[in-house]
Amino acid sequence: MLKAIVFDFDGVIANSEPLHFQAFRDVLAGEGITLTEADYYARLLGFDDVGVFTAVGDEHRAGWTAARVRELATRKAAQLEAIEQGASVLFPGAADAIKRAAAAVPLAIASGAIGAEIRRVLHRERLMEYFTVIVAAEDTPSSKPAPDPYLHAVARLAHIDGRDGVAAGECVAIEDSRWGLESARAAGLKTVGVAQTYPAAELSAADLVIPTLDALDIEHLVKLCSK
Repeated sequence: MLKAIVFDFDGVIANSEPLHFQAFRDVLAGEGITLTEADYYARLLGFDDVGVFTAVGDEHRAGWTAARVRELATRKAAQLEAIEQGASVLFPGAADAIKRAAAAVPLAIASGAIGAEIRRVLHRERLMEYFTVIVAAEDTPSSKPAPDPYLHAVARLAHIDGRDGVAAGECVAIEDSRWGLESARAAGLKTVGVAQTYPAAELSAADLVIPTLDALDIEHLVKLCSK
């Protein structure tokens, strides 16, 4: 029985990965480090902001302390907000897909993005009301591909409106990357891969692959949870 849908954010709802790349690239350029688009998508997209700067700093032997990494992440967040000004970052059809899903079951977000960034976009696009739970980068000790974000989302869903019977296997995760699918599967959720960031072939670990979020069909999710 399908009891909830848990969405990733960047790359699923928001077409913001190019903007994240631009913000990382600009901040790292100020540190004398060149980040290429190919490198970002191949190695770093699955990390949260702190994870990206930690990985890049280690690779370049920058000697950044934890405090310095947090400072760089703060600068990146400010740069992203500036880039986002005046533009919708939603994928075409994403808003309608969310509204259709919310009419069927409670919705949650489990993301490696910062909570303020997620809520800023949802408020601007008038979608905040459709999500019962939001789990962001700062809400769990480990980010994807660890299962923590999805485990936390399911636990919070289970205690809303008396829904104490919600189990991970009764929830479907909507993801765009192999890191996100690994996280959701490890937490016990059914998975749908959306081929908006990576080609469908790279999402073969998902229980179901769809081309865009607009193609999301609730009946297909119900069938996944009935297996």
